[in-house]
Amino acid sequence: MPQIKINRIVSIESNPSNTILETMENAGLEAEYHCRDGLCGACKCKLVSGEVEYVGFAMAYTQENEVLPCICRAKGDIELESVHYRQKVKRA
Repeated sequence: MPQIKINRIVSIESNPSNTILETMENAGLEAEYHCRDGLCGACKCKLVSGEVEYVGFAMAYTQENEVLPCICRAKGDIELESVHYRQKVKRA
């Protein structure tokens, strides 16, 4: 399974059938997002290395090397920076 390295801190295993946002959520990370449709750009981050595949049409403006995790999947190992997230709080 491909690995997703986030902000040079966290590394998670990617499920090729899930978007990067869904993969992060399944790994216990609460990433910043609003729409899940590529419209708002709230989840926008920088793709440092690797390739992604878009599963939707990006309406939010992105610059070179920026991706929208809500509508793309990792094609292999990737590294992302400027990802806004926090660890989910585990409840008893």
